[in-house]
Amino acid sequence: MSLVEAGDSTSQSEEGQVSSGLDLSVVIPLFNERENLRPLHAQLHETLNAMQITYEILYINDGSEDGSEKILEEFEAGDPLTTVLHMRRNFGQTAALAAGFDWARGAVVVTLDADLQNDPADIPRLLDLIKDYDIVSGWRKNRKDAFWNRLLPSRVANWLISRITGVRLRDYGCTLKAYRRNVVKNLELRGDLHRFVPAVASWMGIRVTEVEVNHRPRVHGESKYSATRIFPVLMDLLVVKFFLRFSASPIRFFGGVGMITVTAGLGISLYLTITKLVTGADIGGRPLLVMGILLIVVGFQLFLMGLLGELIARVYYGTLNKPIYVLRDSNAAGLSEGLLPSAAEGMVQTKEESQRSYVRE
Repeated sequence: MSLVEAGDSTSQSEEGQVSSGLDLSVVIPLFNERENLRPLHAQLHETLNAMQITYEILYINDGSEDGSEKILEEFEAGDPLTTVLHMRRNFGQTAALAAGFDWARGAVVVTLDADLQNDPADIPRLLDLIKDYDIVSGWRKNRKDAFWNRLLPSRVANWLISRITGVRLRDYGCTLKAYRRNVVKNLELRGDLHRFVPAVASWMGIRVTEVEVNHRPRVHGESKYSATRIFPVLMDLLVVKFFLRFSASPIRFFGGVGMITVTAGLGISLYLTITKLVTGADIGGRPLLVMGILLIVVGFQLFLMGLLGELIARVYYGTLNKPIYVLRDSNAAGLSEGLLPSAAEGMVQTKEESQRSYVRE
């Protein structure tokens, strides 16, 4: 089975028509990686040319300030297979990947870092597995990073993410991944959700697997990782868990918590009422009475928040004509992206219109 058969081969041409896409899109977000770009570009072409497939290379320059822009412009001018997107400023890796996913035309999308720690020679291994899966994630079994500030926090984060999301991977942080095109086209990435892509995509019922990949030490440049990212990762993890379970029906969360809160408040109030009737004790000044009333009020507020969330969810899905399901396979026009027919009719846009969102004028 070819790569085109494995993924979704439809794409948008500049005239706005749906046409046959490429086999592979390689998406590379980068920030200040000037010294790594030339060897990376050479290694990519060496690997991909040997595979005898049609491909494109997408570099997303996320506001680099070290001269990376000039090298990327040389690549684009001299290589018809290379496209460069220049972000107006440093928006972060999630935004850079989102831009790459939006512009990718290949049936399969592979992402990797530009720091040369990911090995382009591993791409064929990912593509062999993508024929049977929706996402193939790299596993850096023998990582060439410091233990205390990189490996240990990463292992703890991988364990937490796997346990909380239910998508068990040993290396969520590895950028080297392969995706079917119809998976990435249905993703909505915000904040710093790039490390949670398999979990975010799990609501589609994806098939995901992991493969051991080579990990090389960084030779040039500086790592963009900082220990201060740990706490934002934990917050993002809570957001992912909430949206995976309750985005389509928020009342289930807020209503459930509200029911528990109201029940507790009513229980306290009933206890105090019985105490007053049986013993005649004064309950007007007891803090427990205030707590009971507060719990009832907060519970009803949570119910109202749930109802408001339901209205917002219905407006969101209705306004965008966004389905609450995703089809794995369909021959119907426009449904290869998992969209409703009426939404598919409005997808066509010119390259110039798309460009305004991501590319510097």
